[in-house]
Amino acid sequence: MHWENLALALLLFCVFYYFRRTRIGRCPPGPRGLPILGNLFQLDNANSWRTFAKWKDSYGPIVYLNIAGQPMVILNSKKVAEDLFDRRGSNYIDRHRLIVLEKSTGDSNMAFMGSTERWHQMRRASEHALGAKISSNYHHTQTSESILLAHGIMNQPHTWLSQIERTSSSTSLSIVYDLPPLDLNDPTVKFMNDFIDWIDKTAAPGNYVVDVLPFLECLPRWMAKWKRDAEENYKIFTSKFEDMFLRIKNETATGNEQRPSFCVTLAENQKQHGMSDADCAWLAGVLYGAGHETTSTTMAWFIFSMIQFPQVQARAHEELDRVVGHSRLPSFADIKHLPYIQALVKEVLRWRPAVPIGVSHVPIQDDYYEGYLIRKGTICIPCIWLINRDPEVYGSDADEFHPERHLDENGCLKDEGNEGHVSYGFGQRICVGRHFANNELFIQIAIILWAMRLEPVKDDNGNLMKPDVDAERPSFFLRPPPFQITAVKRFEEAESAIQQARDEIMEEVLVRSDIS
Repeated sequence: MHWENLALALLLFCVFYYFRRTRIGRCPPGPRGLPILGNLFQLDNANSWRTFAKWKDSYGPIVYLNIAGQPMVILNSKKVAEDLFDRRGSNYIDRHRLIVLEKSTGDSNMAFMGSTERWHQMRRASEHALGAKISSNYHHTQTSESILLAHGIMNQPHTWLSQIERTSSSTSLSIVYDLPPLDLNDPTVKFMNDFIDWIDKTAAPGNYVVDVLPFLECLPRWMAKWKRDAEENYKIFTSKFEDMFLRIKNETATGNEQRPSFCVTLAENQKQHGMSDADCAWLAGVLYGAGHETTSTTMAWFIFSMIQFPQVQARAHEELDRVVGHSRLPSFADIKHLPYIQALVKEVLRWRPAVPIGVSHVPIQDDYYEGYLIRKGTICIPCIWLINRDPEVYGSDADEFHPERHLDENGCLKDEGNEGHVSYGFGQRICVGRHFANNELFIQIAIILWAMRLEPVKDDNGNLMKPDVDAERPSFFLRPPPFQITAVKRFEEAESAIQQARDEIMEEVLVRSDIS
């Protein structure tokens, strides 16, 4: 009787659990995992979007995983991501903790912070200083740096990648801190890029065991090298960021007129946003990192796509010749009249997103979606790579590179207010610097294509050496493989126009340095 009662109790418990689970809601479908560890060892940290693509084919646009007890949901379609992150954005505003990253930044990296009042303050300050209207204040700097970039690639095409990296670093430092054009050997550039490398390392899923098994955070400092490294880096980053911000804040306090920069706007409105000096300093440093890496990576993919698809480059040349001509360089005044160049920017961002796996969104309350339960605290990851290739949105040729997909039958942009991709994120967590980034990509691409034709190098037998179109260097950021190019000036006036514009910029830099 004892065993019969026990068996009956167990049966009743199972029936109760089944009906309770049915009533509460069922989890989305997903791959079967191991006991306790779940799907932990099924994640491919290097090429996770490729694994997600296979799971989408098997389980659909929303896939459930169990990572050692932590629920995770992968969103693989535009509809699902927008339904949750845009239309229910107030619930999906939180972030999953990345412990090593948090310790390294003092929880001051706005992109990865939880939904706290401190985050809201940083977000409001960023939107105020980088919004669509104020972004025109930075056109002069972006144009000047684009001319320097075109000059560098035209004269030294074998250094095209370092030219892009220099331009991206220098532009970001100028916009954020009002610094003059700098090269990659400048100590400030080196420091800021070391900071980006550290963020890349600590933000990549699976690089640190403590992020998967958070109870390891309780280990004492002497047993956890990651903790000692994180604390040391936080001190180093904070000291540098505060020095750079306070230099501008103190100059602003004197009443002297200053050129537009993010830190000037931040200092002038610091009290209004209720932010400390440390928060302002970290916000500026983080925005440099976000602006530099995503823009330089996107520009590298632009160069990659131009040598892969010469017909696209030829159509861009035709539009530039028709609208701009050969007597002057493109400018921001031309942007409305260059829809194909705008479409080209959109397509590069869609086809090869710099960050193929979006930063997680975490619901602050339980949610139900199409019969599935998404529990509070679930890590919800948008697979940007797959969403940008959603055939329901982009058609059966979504894997292919076609800027024309963003144009109507008259050659105009289908929807100027639509990014044409989701590479900037979703909802209340969408990239705050997207207007600035779009402007920078537009003017760089327009000036480069106005001045030159980009081609792959040839081998000893005269054959074009194109990189594999499906090759990439994965990490947190997705970068193209190494390759070389040649840059052919498109007409006689191009070289002299770029050279003259470059000389005028350098003269302006010298005058500015003499005054300061």
